[in-house]
Amino acid sequence: MLGSATDGSGETIYWFAAWTRSRHEASVLKQVQEKGLEGFLPTSPRWSRWKDRKKRINFPLFPGYCFVRVAPTALPLVRKCSGVVAIVSIDGHPAPIPDREIDSVRAFLDSHLEGDPCPLLDTGAMVEVTSGPLRGVVGRLERKGSQARLIIAVGLLGQGIKVAVDAADVKPY
Repeated sequence: MLGSATDGSGETIYWFAAWTRSRHEASVLKQVQEKGLEGFLPTSPRWSRWKDRKKRINFPLFPGYCFVRVAPTALPLVRKCSGVVAIVSIDGHPAPIPDREIDSVRAFLDSHLEGDPCPLLDTGAMVEVTSGPLRGVVGRLERKGSQARLIIAVGLLGQGIKVAVDAADVKPY
């Protein structure tokens, strides 16, 4: 349901996505909560490796985004948080997120199942590899899942090469 709750003044509140500067998601969440607003930053634990050690760290499931539940009139307070680039909008208007989508993310987190963030891509879409040894390579996505299949084609020959890539390492082209 979209915006079923109201704030203290009777205004309907919605979930919005705040686009943040790189690695500022937790800082934005803290500032939002300090202003008395509801925030949500879904994270997933992962191993991070440095030269001398490994450590388990909570990484955002949606890197670069923090969710806030506010009335549209309170969005200027969110925009003033240090690290917020913008509120995700459609045609210049802040785009509310349906409650069921946030509830689905919460249900996933409560399930303790393993999952990795990945772009929302359709099979057959042209994608570009963003990291790893194939960084910069453009191909067609053949199969989705944790190990996406990428087809690197040589169109002139009518031939291609199928290679497995991590779904989190591709973006729409």
